[in-house]
Amino acid sequence: MAKKTIQRFLPDHNKVKHHKSLKIFGRLLHDANLWHLNRRSARGAFSVGLFFAFIPVPFQMVLAAALAIPLRVNLPISVAVVWITNPLTMPPIFYCSYLIGTIALGQPEQHFAFEPSWQWFLDSLTTIGPAFLVGSLICATFASAIGYFGVDFLWRRSVRKAWVNRHK
Repeated sequence: MAKKTIQRFLPDHNKVKHHKSLKIFGRLLHDANLWHLNRRSARGAFSVGLFFAFIPVPFQMVLAAALAIPLRVNLPISVAVVWITNPLTMPPIFYCSYLIGTIALGQPEQHFAFEPSWQWFLDSLTTIGPAFLVGSLICATFASAIGYFGVDFLWRRSVRKAWVNRHK
């Protein structure tokens, strides 16, 4: 059941192989294990994708693919899960990451107003930057672990349920 549910949402692997942003990986994308879907590849892919979803860097999909290839986990899942942080969800997720970083570093919360300028970005690196980056790493690690063990649990539960239904 879990495998069939996930496969419904996966893109065609030929489309992903020829995606322009993944061309840098060349022949590495032809490894069959990157496209195979089983419990090990799915839980690893969710873990990789969730980790990079919470890291505030550009090209999160490319980074998720770069880690999925040597770990030999499902590439389409790891790249797709990164989109949990999209333009709509990014502000609340990253603000929560900042708050968690202030708690972790024992710093008081600083009030700031976002300005789309290079100067604001440079100034914020020293003021809110450390708390934001630490909070992002904490959230990324936590989400990655939850994704890994959550998918593993759901996959095993689905297999157990199918096994019971077959014996009835």
